[in-house]
Amino acid sequence: MQIKEKQVRKFLSKKIQQLNNIVADLDSLVTEIGSEYYRVSIFGSARIKKGSNDYTQVYDLAKKLAQNKTDIVTGGGPGLMEAANSGAKDGSSDSKSFGLHIDLPFETTPNAHLDITYHHKKFSSRLDEFMRISHAVIVTPGGIGTILELLYTWQLIQVNHISSRPIILVGEMWNGLIDWMRSEPLNKKLIDKTDFHNIEVVQNTDEVIALLQPHIDKFYKNNS
Repeated sequence: MQIKEKQVRKFLSKKIQQLNNIVADLDSLVTEIGSEYYRVSIFGSARIKKGSNDYTQVYDLAKKLAQNKTDIVTGGGPGLMEAANSGAKDGSSDSKSFGLHIDLPFETTPNAHLDITYHHKKFSSRLDEFMRISHAVIVTPGGIGTILELLYTWQLIQVNHISSRPIILVGEMWNGLIDWMRSEPLNKKLIDKTDFHNIEVVQNTDEVIALLQPHIDKFYKNNS
């Protein structure tokens, strides 16, 4: 019985690897086809409540981006994800509000401000979806999930698994992380100075718009 289980496990593991390779090839193909609209992923905490300064700032940011012909992509949940999706809906009827929803015991339904919802069972496929459909990443205050999304994006750019794109961190909480990345991994030569080329830390929405506007203008010029 034990030998049979090992054989089955080995067979299934091989099939999973084959499926992963197929998905990776399809992912690359879809990415190369591109899109007609500039899209920005906004990562942030599900725990921050409506009415807080962070919530209002993210809502205003997404609204301004939508008014600048930008789709907004989030995890589709509550908190700052809801703020971003709500801002996108109020900013422009032409922009689309995306939610890449994942079922969690404490977060079972997407927020109510989505035009398009993609459902994922695993975080890994959800992260790849973010990368596939987005041209820029904005990281707002958040915890482990938000940090995972930031580092996943950063690492894929480092190894050229995705195209270079802006990563904009909003808020003072990110200063300590970037300072640590420079004082520890960079000083120990575990990363390179060029790894910081796409990283910007800002404090307000106007700075985000100023950084992204040239990328947005270039995108539409190249796709006109």
